[in-house]
Amino acid sequence: MTPPEAPEDGNNQPRVKPPAASVCAPATLRVLQNRSDFLKAARAKRQGTASMMVQARKRGTDEIVGIRVGFTCSKKVGNAVARNRAKRRLREAARTVLSTQGRDGWDYVLIGRAEVTATRPYDALLDDLRYALRKLHDNRK
Repeated sequence: MTPPEAPEDGNNQPRVKPPAASVCAPATLRVLQNRSDFLKAARAKRQGTASMMVQARKRGTDEIVGIRVGFTCSKKVGNAVARNRAKRRLREAARTVLSTQGRDGWDYVLIGRAEVTATRPYDALLDDLRYALRKLHDNRK
């Protein structure tokens, strides 16, 4: 017996799948993946807010262009479910805010805070990220 969705000629034809949802919608927003990039950002500027810590570093002229962003949550945030929820919320906030207010040639690392990042209202989370970016890019420091 052949299932109704099986091709009649017997060839296995892959179905058309929609593209995977990107972590960062704009083409200029990339995700940090190497530990060395996270360590470089840790030695650069940082700004704490109620719901997250934001680290920012201006890359050299010889490095790739665009905005790069990384996300991390330590075990202090909670179990795996709580950490993943916090990182999902940080990813969505970064997608919304960094695409318009992030600067080209910069790396950003968003670090979740225990019991706050996962429960803070989303609008307040966005405002916290905007505030941190304003302070990090303020040239009066």
